[in-house]
Amino acid sequence: MSIKLDLYRVFWMVGKYKSFSKAAGKLFMTQPAVSQSIQQLESELGTRLFNRTSKGVTFTEEGSLLYEYVHSSLSLIDTGEEKILEFKNLTAGELKIGVGDTISRHFLLPFLEKFHSNYPNIKFKIENGTTAETLAMLKSGEVDIAVCNLPVNDPALEVMPCMEIQDIFVCGEKYKRLLRKPLQLEQLVRLPLIFLEPNSNSRKYVDQFLEKQGVDVSPEFELGYHDLLLDFAKINLGIACVTREFSKEYLNRGYVWEIPLEMEIPKRSIGVCYLQSVPLSSASTKFVELIERGTTYYY
Repeated sequence: MSIKLDLYRVFWMVGKYKSFSKAAGKLFMTQPAVSQSIQQLESELGTRLFNRTSKGVTFTEEGSLLYEYVHSSLSLIDTGEEKILEFKNLTAGELKIGVGDTISRHFLLPFLEKFHSNYPNIKFKIENGTTAETLAMLKSGEVDIAVCNLPVNDPALEVMPCMEIQDIFVCGEKYKRLLRKPLQLEQLVRLPLIFLEPNSNSRKYVDQFLEKQGVDVSPEFELGYHDLLLDFAKINLGIACVTREFSKEYLNRGYVWEIPLEMEIPKRSIGVCYLQSVPLSSASTKFVELIERGTTYYY
């Protein structure tokens, strides 16, 4: 656009009030400055826009036609600015989160509930997937943040650990004899094992730990859902590798029992990831802050 937007605003204000002096007052400008702006606009367009009279101004035919377009355009700009303000004040907008089913159920739900209570006009879009899938969605712009299993080593991402978790092995009634004394890892892997599927971050973490100890694992079952591991262990199909923090209901009710190990698997974390190169939206920033405040006591 060869003509500055502020000239059109001056034109629009003069046309609205049919007066140079009233327009000047609304724009906090001097009347000569308003007159000069209109003259510059008329010169740029090569046509007269107003008829000047002692009582004020009236539109020429060209001015009346232009006013309708300028009025529509500036109204759209004002509406856009209002919408941006709504997003900043969290009275409108959408928060897109990538997260796995298990983390969503056992970790994220209370934060979603509190955020919705504080900002009821923000809509949620939850995309489920493994850690690898949610991070791919994050990088492609499909989600604003990803809540996933750590560790995640990617220089393009900001990673905020939120909660420590412990991988353990549990059994049902049939295998309660294993609770008498801590098991060696070599003894453990000779039992029928139930693991998550190999492409999950949780499974990879445990596999890497066992590999470092020189222990090969060949599970009897490989499943895609954490709670299904607990159900399989409960009905004595084998020894399940689960997350202690996500298994409290089963453990507290005596559906399964934790098997003591001579060497515990090191703790890992759940965390929030987002792109370093892309500023978080107001909604995303508030949600990350909410999680950070709510999980401080874990560290």
